[in-house]
Amino acid sequence: MTTIEKTNPAGNPAAADTAPLLEVRDLHVEFVTREGVAQAVNGVNYSVSAGETLAVLGESGSGKSVTAQTIMGILDMPPGRIAKGEILYRGEDMLKMSTEQRRRIRGQKIAMIFQDALSSLNPVLTVGYQLGEMFRVHQGMSKKDARAKAVELMDRVRIPAAKERVDQYPHQFSGGMRQRIMIAMALALEPDLIIADEPTTALDVTVQAQVMDLLAELQREYRMGLILITHDLGVVADVADKIAVMYAGRIVETAPVHELYKNPAHPYTKGLLQSIPRLDQKGQELYAIKGLPPNLLRIPSGCAFNPRCEMAQDVCRTDVPALHRVTDADGAELVGRGSACHFWKETLRG
Repeated sequence: MTTIEKTNPAGNPAAADTAPLLEVRDLHVEFVTREGVAQAVNGVNYSVSAGETLAVLGESGSGKSVTAQTIMGILDMPPGRIAKGEILYRGEDMLKMSTEQRRRIRGQKIAMIFQDALSSLNPVLTVGYQLGEMFRVHQGMSKKDARAKAVELMDRVRIPAAKERVDQYPHQFSGGMRQRIMIAMALALEPDLIIADEPTTALDVTVQAQVMDLLAELQREYRMGLILITHDLGVVADVADKIAVMYAGRIVETAPVHELYKNPAHPYTKGLLQSIPRLDQKGQELYAIKGLPPNLLRIPSGCAFNPRCEMAQDVCRTDVPALHRVTDADGAELVGRGSACHFWKETLRG
């Protein structure tokens, strides 16, 4: 594939290496329902640069996928609405762009891999036709050339006998192979950034590892930014550079991946880590965070996690904690670390 030089809006390649590809700033997304307004995303901030992997973690309903859909411009509005915030691609706010400007960025610059490949692919069209559509629509290729590119992409994501299988339909592929087709579709136009929304859902453990290894390899090769959305801490351990943990629409902890696994600074993150099955705990009862995630129509006052938190005190029920900068025992700031907990020091050193 042709290598495309990545530049910032001013056309300076050197600046593009250091500036974030994507920045989400103070994003608020709501859903208007008959019962009231659900606060799905409540002040999210994060960024990702070229060649960097950001993993966004959290239980179902934490706002991970809604944030991604808002970035891509595919959020259903109504009932959804963007109440506040900015989404900057190379410094330009996409929320202020025209529909046509957003369309040019979507797919060509920012692509998305959805969690359910079978429902994301059209069942009555061959996979080759669907892969080739990217080239026919965005680059004006002929059907013959687009089909050849589809075969090339299928080879690139290691689908065996690509030339013979290019004219098959989605149901003729296994779950892992369909997910590889989704990855190929995202890669088609060599985007700067890929958002992978639960890309290993419903796949067995062996296939999960293969898909994640493939994503990591392709990211290194093309120096793409990658936002990996998941609820599974085990999936991201070997591929992420940094992690943002979400709960009830807010980011409650940020950290470089190895530091977060080694010493979490938020009780929710600590609970997620304790919930991972371990070989050295065979026969023991698996830990589970008590209770359920909050109803987004009625988020608890103060810290949204307080009803489930074993460390909660009165201040947790009244005051919403800011994302504090985490420091070491000597007071030096730990780069990239933040915790939205009133008692992050106790959690970090507990």
